[in-house]
Amino acid sequence: MTHFGIICPAAAGHLNPMTTLGYELKQRGHRVTVVGIEDAQQKTVAAGLEFQVIGESDFPKGATKDLFIQLGKMSGFEALQYTLQWITDETRTCFRDAPEVIKMVGIEALLVDQVSQAGGTIAEYLDIPFVSVCSAIMINREITVPPFNTTWNYNLSWWALLRNRLGYEVLTRVGKSIREVINSYRQEWNLSERSNNPNENYSQLAQLSQQPAEFEFPRKELPSTFHFTGPYSNPISREPAPFPYEKLTGQPLIYASLGTLQNRLLWIFEMIAEACLGLDAQLVIALGGGAAPESLPELPGNTLVVGYAPQLELLQKATLTITHAGMNTTLESLSNGVPMVAIPITNDQPGVAARIAWTGTGEVLTLKGLSVSRLRGAIKQVLTEDSYRKNALRLQEAISRAGGVKRAADIIEQVIATGKPVPSLTTIE
Repeated sequence: MTHFGIICPAAAGHLNPMTTLGYELKQRGHRVTVVGIEDAQQKTVAAGLEFQVIGESDFPKGATKDLFIQLGKMSGFEALQYTLQWITDETRTCFRDAPEVIKMVGIEALLVDQVSQAGGTIAEYLDIPFVSVCSAIMINREITVPPFNTTWNYNLSWWALLRNRLGYEVLTRVGKSIREVINSYRQEWNLSERSNNPNENYSQLAQLSQQPAEFEFPRKELPSTFHFTGPYSNPISREPAPFPYEKLTGQPLIYASLGTLQNRLLWIFEMIAEACLGLDAQLVIALGGGAAPESLPELPGNTLVVGYAPQLELLQKATLTITHAGMNTTLESLSNGVPMVAIPITNDQPGVAARIAWTGTGEVLTLKGLSVSRLRGAIKQVLTEDSYRKNALRLQEAISRAGGVKRAADIIEQVIATGKPVPSLTTIE
């Protein structure tokens, strides 16, 4: 038995897949402890895992609520900068507190979310193995692949490659504060300095991605240890969400969610309801905790609005998902063969939306150009043109083949058993 530690942001989009992975390892007889700020405890305990708190003075209970309220009102580059500042603060806290906690409880290996870039350095300092996990979109840099924060399509022309290069230079500048924190601790711990390339922060033993290979642009430069395992989702490892199933009418179900972070732009929900008016379908809106259902005005049609929804269960009934293009909602929709209309707002959502367009599994509308007529047109197009459903079913099959959480756990166990890099047989061309 190995005692695994999990390091990831205290946000549902990261905690849900990481605790699902932890739950699978626990079922195999391992011990799993999430090391994080206090607001990560509830989801950790709901998943049946152990929890060790860090950063109580920096992030007391409820601290992320205020952070998420502000983030939920933002979009675009402003929201990305705000998120990166939050990650910088969490990184500093993790460096300061996590090593002692990890030693104290006897953690022997780490599972590190790809955006928690302190984790790899902490593992190196403590001389314990670690595996990188891409809970959100994979952010491994490669000049032929557009930056994760853009809706740019894959294109090998000279101007597109120049555009990508400039986009990465912008990300390097805005991520400077995180890099400075990392290098200050690496210097203190007598470790070699990291360059501007974040790829250096990821595990050389194994890197795991929730994406199936078919939901990624062509790649030429991934390490041999990169594994496309497919998504990690399990209702048992999530907090229960009550839902009034008796209010479902039996009509085709359209499920709309903007996730748990960028969900305070309530005018988008109103626009979605208006766009669905007159369709032979029932719209279910999940607010994701960003607001109470009564805070919305009375919506047209037979719209059902809830604070939280049992997303995994509802997607089994859905005909269409209207989404912010968060990675978890996207992959959970595709796992059920459900096509999408994507409205990316910030962070990695534009990159996920670009892959929805690339795979033909949905239509993408920018926030800037959003209108009821455009949204209604996209909804009708995805509902009536069979190609979207066929492509979603194609991705559903790819996800099934990828292996999911069980394959990811197999790879992790192989890393621990051998102490050596675990190569992948998958290439994307």
